[in-house]
Amino acid sequence: MPYKKIKIDEVKNLKAYEVLINNGFSKAKSQQLIDKGRVFCNDKLVKVKNDILNGEIFLIDYECNPKGLKPVFESDEFVVFDKPSGILSHPNGRNSSYNLYDEIWYLYGKSACVAHRLDKETSGLILVCKNSNISKEFKTMFESRAVKKEYIALVKGKIESEFIVDESIAKSDENSEVKIRMQINKSGKTALTKFIPIEFYDKINTTLIKAIPLTGRQHQIRLHLFHVKHKILGEPLYGLGTKIVETIMDEKLNTNERIKFCGAKRLCLHASKLEFTYKNKEFIIETKFDFKSEFLKSLKI
Repeated sequence: MPYKKIKIDEVKNLKAYEVLINNGFSKAKSQQLIDKGRVFCNDKLVKVKNDILNGEIFLIDYECNPKGLKPVFESDEFVVFDKPSGILSHPNGRNSSYNLYDEIWYLYGKSACVAHRLDKETSGLILVCKNSNISKEFKTMFESRAVKKEYIALVKGKIESEFIVDESIAKSDENSEVKIRMQINKSGKTALTKFIPIEFYDKINTTLIKAIPLTGRQHQIRLHLFHVKHKILGEPLYGLGTKIVETIMDEKLNTNERIKFCGAKRLCLHASKLEFTYKNKEFIIETKFDFKSEFLKSLKI
């Protein structure tokens, strides 16, 4: 359980927010922790920042459980990790399993944060800012498309020439856990993706392709490829019924079953390149991950 009740102080006649400030939190962060129900005096929940506290102060905080994942690029202000498939970018609730923040906060402290997201199933490059001030700048860059991204995917069928998919995307109207699915919808947000074939594997009728998102919508590459009938191998969300999707999301399928329903034991999609200019310096960061071997290996036990 990543969240743990930790004793941070023992005080007498001190306001709640002052206790937190004395323990290294900003006034804004102190208020946020109180609002989220993370602060206790003895066994009593602290609800107001001006509450006068007496006794032992406990904080429910995220306890990092790093596994040794190291960044593939590091500067004074940001780093880039090559995230494995199956790992969340962010903690997901109080019972969150291992995620990238276990490594980020362990290495750089809890002011470090990701500047963008990758789906749990998607592997690849993800940029991490070493403090919140830098993150504001990078998040703006990602939102304004000042950061160019490239992906590699292994898809069903033969693709012989490059093409662009121009199909708007909206949220699904499903009420089950599959509400995270997106849908092609003319009333949705504009979405454009360029696809370039790299290599065709005749024996298994699949193509390794490069995908370049020209907009930044959730599941954009995955949904666009499914829409043009070149579903990504290992795709767990699109093209399957609700019950089986929920079973996959709950991680209740064994490897054989996952391959049977999805075509691979992982989503064969990898964020392979980030390109941007920061403080008048050009950065081109490319993955060192052997995605070709990994994807082909994932098609069988």
